[in-house]
Amino acid sequence: MKKLISATTMAVALLIGVSIDDAEASNTYTVESGDTLYRIALNHDISVSELKSWNDLSSNLIYPNQELDVTGDGSVSASSSESTSEKQSEQKTASEMTVSSTAYTANCSGCSGITATGINLKANPDKKVISVDPDVIPLGTEVHVEGYGTAVAGDTGGAIKGNKIDVFFSDRSEALQWGNKKVNIKILE
Repeated sequence: MKKLISATTMAVALLIGVSIDDAEASNTYTVESGDTLYRIALNHDISVSELKSWNDLSSNLIYPNQELDVTGDGSVSASSSESTSEKQSEQKTASEMTVSSTAYTANCSGCSGITATGINLKANPDKKVISVDPDVIPLGTEVHVEGYGTAVAGDTGGAIKGNKIDVFFSDRSEALQWGNKKVNIKILE
């Protein structure tokens, strides 16, 4: 009986030890070549602004082998169980501006469908993505676009300079219907 209790106690201790090690390991992420803040945040169900805040990053620049806190304060994030739409509805507006907007599609001759941040638009046709000038709106930023919804600044374009955005639609007719217009946007925290 003592052997059984002793073996059970050791098994529980080992399980607890493994669980603690696993939890500690999941608090950080080691940056790999080609990673972006947007992809890391997306994979850990957090926002880019949270990732930057938790790691005291003042820019979107990261480098291979850099260790990033992906839970905040080394603990499991309370918001990690919330859905993306719940997080977006709770986000605060960092700034607002009026921009010139056009629309684009990934289904054109010579288009790969892969954005500057690595989003495959052909595989994710319902994803809300906008092209931006990264000097105005950093890549990975969540932006609420009037008449479009909340999107990620996930792409760039040669003609997208200054206060201009390009809104992604999977359907060409929707892109043409959007046209060229001024819209109000909110940069979300």
